[in-house]
Amino acid sequence: MAKIAHRSGKRKTAVARATVKEGKGRIRVNSVPLGTYQPELARLKIQEALMLASDYVDLKKVDISVNSHGGGVFGQAEAISSSIARSLVEFTGSDDLLHTYTEHDRTLIAGDHRQTEPHKPSQSRKGPRHKRQKSYR
Repeated sequence: MAKIAHRSGKRKTAVARATVKEGKGRIRVNSVPLGTYQPELARLKIQEALMLASDYVDLKKVDISVNSHGGGVFGQAEAISSSIARSLVEFTGSDDLLHTYTEHDRTLIAGDHRQTEPHKPSQSRKGPRHKRQKSYR
C-alpha cells in the first residue's frame, strides 16, 4: 500500500489541506503547478517549506497536492506552506526535519493563532477601535 500523509494548515481565515504521496515530483496548488502559481511572492513563501525539506526528502519522488480556500492571497500562501511542512514531517517521520522547521520558523509547524479584531457596532466600516474625532476648542 502506498504511503500517504494528509495534513492541514491555517492562517487567519485561510485553510489549506496538503496531501503528500510517493510519485514523480509534481507539486500542485489548487490544481495549478507550483511553477506557474501567482503572485510570485506567494509562490516564494510556499517554496520556503520545500527548500528546507530538500535536505531530508527527495522531492523528485513525492507528489504534493494542496487545496486552499478562504482568506487572502498571503494568508493562503502561509496556510499552504504550513500544511506542506506538517505533511512532509508526517510523511518522513523525521525528527531532524521537524527540528529544522521549528528552528527556521516555528509557525510552519505550530501555526499562528492571531486573528483580526472584530469590528464593533456602529463603527463597523472604519475599524474596531475607531471613535468620532472630538475638538476641545
